Amino acid sequence: MRITRRALCQAAAAFGCTGFVLADLARAQVRSPLAELMQPGPLEEMALGDQNAPVTIIEYASMTCPHCAHFEQATFPELKKRYIDTGKVRLILREFPLDPLATAGSMLARCAGKDRYFSLIETLFRQQQDWVVQNPIVPLLTIAKEAGFTEESFHACLENDERLLEGIEAVRQRASERFGVNSTPTFFINGQILRGDQPLENLEMVMQPYLKS
Repeated sequence: MRITRRALCQAAAAFGCTGFVLADLARAQVRSPLAELMQPGPLEEMALGDQNAPVTIIEYASMTCPHCAHFEQATFPELKKRYIDTGKVRLILREFPLDPLATAGSMLARCAGKDRYFSLIETLFRQQQDWVVQNPIVPLLTIAKEAGFTEESFHACLENDERLLEGIEAVRQRASERFGVNSTPTFFINGQILRGDQPLENLEMVMQPYLKS
């Protein structure tokens, strides 16, 4: 089932009623099946940082999630500066869309190409209030054009790329069924789960033992 204009508008209209319900801010610290968690799903992993870093953070995020957007703007820049850019942490971002509009955002980031993926993710989160609206097509297209899309490539990505759509859904379903992800953002730090919009200090508490060894 492709992402249609109607589906995007319906998702945007419904988001105001349901988006916050799915965002679970309660923290739980448990162990996931680490070997399975570290295995890529059907899509190429989108990652930042040294592949041999002592800490791997896997973040499951939804592009329409306001808590994910807050983490991206409030916490991620310092996390990147202190730990990712210095080779201590590798961050893998995986899709967990809460609605068709979030799926569309993830699809566009993938279609933008690996070199522009994270910059478009950052833009979509920063401008979330502009495109998570009742009529999202025009603002979403405007953002996409600034990232190098044409109107034709924009619609081709959202309406014709069945493989990508199915891949994102498979990533979401695997996270839900195998790893217990039920809200966004959800983080796995070397397999240990933290749910909700985490300040850097909480991430550091879990990371420090691995960084000292």
